[in-house]
Amino acid sequence: MNHFFKRRTLLLGGAAGLAQAVLGGCSRKGPPTIGLMLDNMSIERWLRDRDYFVEAAKKIGVEVAVKWANGDENGQVKQFLELVDRKVDAIVVLPLNGKLFKDAVAKAKAASIKVVAYDRIIFDADIDAYISVDNAEIGRMQVNSVIKAAPKGNYFLLGGANTDGNALVYREEHLKALQPLVDKGDVKIVGMEWVTDWDPAVASDIMIQVFEKHLQIDAVVASNDGTAGGVIEVLKTRALAGKVPVSGQDCDLDACKRVLKGTQTMTVYKHLKDLATLAADTTLALVSGKEVKYEGQLPNGFKKVDTKLLKPTLITKENMDLLVKEGMYTREQLGI
Repeated sequence: MNHFFKRRTLLLGGAAGLAQAVLGGCSRKGPPTIGLMLDNMSIERWLRDRDYFVEAAKKIGVEVAVKWANGDENGQVKQFLELVDRKVDAIVVLPLNGKLFKDAVAKAKAASIKVVAYDRIIFDADIDAYISVDNAEIGRMQVNSVIKAAPKGNYFLLGGANTDGNALVYREEHLKALQPLVDKGDVKIVGMEWVTDWDPAVASDIMIQVFEKHLQIDAVVASNDGTAGGVIEVLKTRALAGKVPVSGQDCDLDACKRVLKGTQTMTVYKHLKDLATLAADTTLALVSGKEVKYEGQLPNGFKKVDTKLLKPTLITKENMDLLVKEGMYTREQLGI
């Protein structure tokens, strides 16, 4: 899925600090207004994205209207159309289901509203840009870290929501990296499942069912920190936490503590401040009619979408200090 004509990594710096959501005023009168559509406000990751985006937007004179999907796929499309009716200048959307926005995006385009997919791609739609982290690289980081910890044995692959394009990319990379070991007979993939809404409780239920089938599990490739946490809770009940390697991503605080403790193998730092700042700057440039330089293009089923990808960073207990240096957490929060 992640095929580019050319690619180079881009890291943008940003000032420290967090801001709260600013509700926008009337578009086309005064400052530009950008609709920012996010996933679930109960998830630490998306709260950080919101704060960093709003902070960056304030610095460049942009107002932001924040909307939360909170698990409602169709409701998120309705929210998108509400922003279109409001005549905002642009919409930056993290889609719950990237396959539901074709008609909604068409209405936005008809109203001369720019649409930017954030973190997750929107399929089959005429979006203006896609801003994300290199998800293929994240998938490789996850599976290679688990392979390093458990080069042989029974593997279980726990994906995210199969409506999320990123989850599909991770699974593709996991399978690619594991295939040589499967061919050698060193690794056996004993199961693969998707986790609805990336819900940790669903991840736990899946792992309970796996053990009820009396399967021996030597490694779990979990696609994010939330699903990893669900897996590890089940491993704890069987005295396997820390013995079975489990991957993750997002650098959630609890996940970082698990990495330090040794019950989670790794996580991934996605440079959220850089990502949110890049999205805000790119969207304003699009609204202003300025030229934007992209790193490549990603096919979404409708066209090859202009894309910018940031380079992720693998986090283990050995380099956890990086999160302190970056200002993401304090030593006290991490317990180091």
